[in-house]
Amino acid sequence: MRFGNDMITFEEAVAYLKDMPRFTVKKNPADSRDLKWFLKKLGNPEKDLRIIHVAGTNGKGSVCAYMSSILREAGYRTAVFTSPHLVDMRERFAVNGEMISEEAFLQEFLAVWDALQETNSANTGDGQRGEEAPQEFVLNFYEYLFCMALLCFAEEKPDYCIIETGLGGRLDATNYVDNKLLTVITRISLDHVQYLGDTTAKIAAEKAGILRPGVPVVYLDGDADASAVICRKASELGAIQIPVSKKDYTFLGFRKKYIDFSLRSEYYNYISLTLHTIARYQMENAALAVRAVEVLFRSTDMPDGRMCAASGCPTVEEIRQGILGCFWQGRMEEVLPEVYVDGAHNDDGIRAFLDTVAEDGCTGGRRLLFGVAADKDCRHMIQRVITSGLFDRIAFTHMRTARSLSLEELKGLLAAYPEDRFTMYTEADTALRTEVSGRQPGERLYIAGSLYLVGEIKESLDHDQF
Repeated sequence: MRFGNDMITFEEAVAYLKDMPRFTVKKNPADSRDLKWFLKKLGNPEKDLRIIHVAGTNGKGSVCAYMSSILREAGYRTAVFTSPHLVDMRERFAVNGEMISEEAFLQEFLAVWDALQETNSANTGDGQRGEEAPQEFVLNFYEYLFCMALLCFAEEKPDYCIIETGLGGRLDATNYVDNKLLTVITRISLDHVQYLGDTTAKIAAEKAGILRPGVPVVYLDGDADASAVICRKASELGAIQIPVSKKDYTFLGFRKKYIDFSLRSEYYNYISLTLHTIARYQMENAALAVRAVEVLFRSTDMPDGRMCAASGCPTVEEIRQGILGCFWQGRMEEVLPEVYVDGAHNDDGIRAFLDTVAEDGCTGGRRLLFGVAADKDCRHMIQRVITSGLFDRIAFTHMRTARSLSLEELKGLLAAYPEDRFTMYTEADTALRTEVSGRQPGERLYIAGSLYLVGEIKESLDHDQF
């Protein structure tokens, strides 16, 4: 396929990216070219960005969104790179709270494309003295998008650039940037164990790979083994460690479809905050975001041990409005009246989802539409939702993605349970229509188990009327 000066559309660029491999392996051990090398070819677009780097198993995207919202409320310009997207690939690139235009997306796509062509067409070896000429330099899907993001953000010149890791941290494409102001590590639990390790300590070691010498790290102190690994790595690098735990915030109650809670601030003692969501787990993510923003503006110690806020630190009201005004789609998002989608895509996500459902104040019946990727801990996730006793009816659906658990595999996992307790669908849009129309008055429908499912549901809602 040829691009460059050829006329192509946004849709063609997206189609090309979707066909790219998700992972690549360097075939020639003598070829030292990597993404850092290619960023230099792009002019090092990251060099002037003031970067906040976020890693973790769950909550990364939410923390990025809350930080960006607070900073924007305080008058700062932000750029955010997150993954995955739910419906539109441009969701991954947000400048001041808005995803970039199709024109900007296409511009950056072509800029990376041109740089790749120039790199691979250059004469990089004379083939003499037995030297093996470097193979064609390629980017995978995620690397390509990350390069696009850096080019876009370099042009936009934000005050702060917030970057979410894709997988792990140490070896993630986003970790090729070094000029970090702050690192943040969210909740760590078992996920992607085939790549990151089979214990929270091993996974934490991969996440802690984003730390840099002397750069503060704000982390969730929720798992003792993970926290110990993060602190040890931070100490080796001379990085200040700022933990956030359940001791730092208190749930005050639901107010219709809002959550009221209090948070211990570094500068303002305890402050009252309101979340525009019924997801209780977002208190944890909002607390991490507030603490991270405060650390950005740390100054000197006060006599009573508290920190002194430097000039420009968001005020209490700016923090309050930033948290209240933040929206992060796919996390206990009400997409239709009494229909909620939640990206609970791993075992810890299911735990948080079920904790929220158990205390969300629903007085009618509950039903669940569930879809899961095959590379997750499917058996345990399905067992948890079935044995929770929270749902009067549970339906399962296959998803369009190749990663979806097949219907045959799903039937095998459900064989231990009475057949009359479940319904199975081959398509998510059919499942959505049937489950929505079949609700009893006052009954609430939850849709969870995979971000792929959330994306399919939201895409169906964009195209159909309910």
